[in-house]
Formats: sequence, structure tokens, C-alpha cells
Amino acid sequence: MDATLATIAQKIDDHQRLSPEDGLALLRSRDVWTITELADRVRRRLHGDRVYYNINQHMNYSNICALSCKFCAFHRKKDQAGAYEFDIQEIVTRAKKSLAAGATEMHIVGGLHPYLPFSYYTDMLSAIRDAAPQIHLKAFTAVEIVHLARISKRPRDIRAVLTDLKNAGLGSLPGGGAEVFDDRVHDEVFKGKIRSDQWLDVHRIAHEIGLMSNATILYGHIESLEDRIHHFCMLREAQDEAIANNYAGRFQTVIPLPFIPDDSELQHMYGPTGLDDLKMLAVSRLMLDNFPHVKSFWIMQTLELSQIALQCGVDDIDGTVVWYDITKVGGSDTHQEITVTDLHRAIREAGYQPIERDTLYRPVIRDGASWHVDENSSVDQLVCV
Repeated sequence: MDATLATIAQKIDDHQRLSPEDGLALLRSRDVWTITELADRVRRRLHGDRVYYNINQHMNYSNICALSCKFCAFHRKKDQAGAYEFDIQEIVTRAKKSLAAGATEMHIVGGLHPYLPFSYYTDMLSAIRDAAPQIHLKAFTAVEIVHLARISKRPRDIRAVLTDLKNAGLGSLPGGGAEVFDDRVHDEVFKGKIRSDQWLDVHRIAHEIGLMSNATILYGHIESLEDRIHHFCMLREAQDEAIANNYAGRFQTVIPLPFIPDDSELQHMYGPTGLDDLKMLAVSRLMLDNFPHVKSFWIMQTLELSQIALQCGVDDIDGTVVWYDITKVGGSDTHQEITVTDLHRAIREAGYQPIERDTLYRPVIRDGASWHVDENSSVDQLVCV
């Protein structure tokens, strides 16, 4: 063992919270095996041999965006080649197909469309809810929520906007748009996008009104190791607040996302290595002691690396996905789908038990084409691990 990790290992065994200095030591250490073993120790303490997945459908309703973030190859301007936006009928058609395929969740995000009215988003949610009432709608990043507040002419009333969306059918928030909580990095790579205070404020209000949410970090571009740890500490503090105030909503999952430079303004950069991916997943598990889940998003980290990550602190391998337009690894197109059989095989080969979950991490019970959640289960109780 790297001698600098001995004290950290003892803290983990004693269920003590790691300091920012501990987190930085972990990221700087080259002893990847010890770091991942420590993360696996915590992961097994929480989840045993269980690994979660879901049957979900991603939908990017439009790639037209008012921003032009350097890291992003997804955005288009309205008249640019490849620009698109779905009308409500197309969205309903996709929702019905998702329901027929057994999906329990639709994950809905898009660009900051400068011309669509606020009613488009509430109508979208209501239409999906009417057409497929059993599907949970996880929709709109914090960046989108702030944009929706602006176009609804209520830029200072995030609570009212989230309440309107919840009444229309919104079930929870995804974790996208966090990128890295650092103003220097923000101004260089994400200029024009909301900063950490606004992102965290959106999630705090969502938690207050009873919406669960997730969190991400985008790493492997111009940020420093210190920036990564600062990001984790800010997320941890926000979760502490939700727990202390007994909010009905909490952060459920952290999803570390590797920067993929292909076709972006930063394509000259290398992006993170596979070892960096595994270390970040492990350190996420060790630093975020009040987050119940760590997810490896196989679309960006590949199924093969996600399979290895199950021994590095990860307990969630995401889902079937089906259609994803934001990141395309290795020349893949928007149809990026994996079967339940493949997910089961990957999980079982790694030595774990696959558990289908719904968005709120309740086990799903299937009977042929129908399904229901286990009524004897409950949403995760978030406690310091």
C-alpha cells in the first residue's frame, strides 16, 4: 500500500469522513489497486453484491442551444446543418414505444432552445404523462431549469417553475450541467452557463419540494485535481443540508463523466484514461459518504470499463438507454442501445447480482409485459457511510 493511504484506510474502516486533503491524496496516489479496493469495501458495506440497472429511454428533444460550450459537440444553431427539435406528437410517439418496450423511465434533456415557449415543456410532460402514466419522467438539467425560468419571465422564481413542471408530470431531476464547480474552469470552457451557486440552488429547491435528483462531474479537460475535490466537497455539503433539514428530496446518485474531446473545440486534448476513470469512480464513492449510489454511465465509459468499475465503488450501471445524441463514443450514432441480457451478463460476470430498479431505486417486479415496484421497499435512507 502507498504509505500515504494508510491513514485514509483507517478512517474508512472507522466510518470517518474524509477531508479534502484526503481526497487530493487519493487522486495523486498511483496506488490504484488500494484506492479501488477501499472504494469496493464501502460499496459492499452499502449494497453487498447488488448492482442496479433500469430499463430506460433517453430522449434529447432538441439540440438547438443558445450556448456554445467548448467541450460540447452536441449543440447546433437553429439554421445549422443537423439541428432538430421534436414536436409534442413525436415525443408522445416515443413515450408510447418506451412504454411498450417495458421502460420505467424517460430521461429527457436538451439544448437551451431560444425560441420554444415555456408551455412547450409543460405540455410535453403532460402529454407523456397522459400517454404513458406509469413511466417516471426524469427531465431537465439545472441549466435547463434556469433557462425555463427566464423564458417564463420568472428568472428569480425557480420554485414556481419547478412546481409547475412537477404538476405537469416531472418526477425527478437528472444530474447534468454541473460540469466542474470552479469559476476559472467555468469561464474558460462553459462561459455563459450557470455557475455552481445556481446549479446547487436549483437542486436545493427541488429537494425542498420533494423531487429526488442526481449529480455529475465532468472531468479530464482543463480542471485541476483540486477542482475535482472541491466539486465533491460542495456536493457533499449540499447533501448534508438536505439531510439536516429533512427535505423530502435528496441526491440519489453521483455520475462521474469523462470528458470526450471528439469533434468539440477541445478536440486537441487527450481526455482521461481508463485508469483515471476508475480512480474517479472510486474517489467519488469514498468522498461522497452521504450519497447512496455511484453510477458508471456505460455510454461514456463503455460497458467493458463499467463492468470493471463494479469492483471500484460503482453499484449502478445505468440502463438500456436506446437513443442518446449528446456523446458518441467510437463513432457510434444516436441509436446507442443495450439489452437487459447484456446488462445481466456484464453484472454477473463481474460477480454481482443484477437488480432492476425504478428511478427511485425501488426493485422492479415483472410479470410478462407488465411490471410494478416492490411495495415493501422504500426510497434509500441517506446516512453517512
